[in-house]
Amino acid sequence: MTKPPAPAPARVAAFKPRHPGPLEAIEPGRRRRLTSGREAIAGRIDLHGLDQDSARSRLGAFLGSAVRDGWRSVLVITGKGAGGDGVLKRRVPEWLGAPGMREHVAGYSEAHRRHGGEGAYYVALKRAAR
Repeated sequence: MTKPPAPAPARVAAFKPRHPGPLEAIEPGRRRRLTSGREAIAGRIDLHGLDQDSARSRLGAFLGSAVRDGWRSVLVITGKGAGGDGVLKRRVPEWLGAPGMREHVAGYSEAHRRHGGEGAYYVALKRAAR
């Protein structure tokens, strides 16, 4: 007599933390209004000359207070960096999508030339929770 086959070991689903996808760009209509000046940029922060740690903490504090104040759009100036490939220019989009800041940010887009072009970002903010 042959033994019946052993039952397969129970499968345990591997835990996969949920990482939201990348942030969306600002809606095209809103970006046009910001570019043309028909929608006000409520505030701006200039991160030129800061190291990454200082820039990230200042950006987080700025966005938090902007949301509390009811601002809808802000300008984040990073500068282009040497050769157009600056560290802050690359890192700010990552930071905006990271936990802690993502809760405040609806989207971002590169700014128009008159507002800093490649060295700045328009950031659309979510409404504060009531």
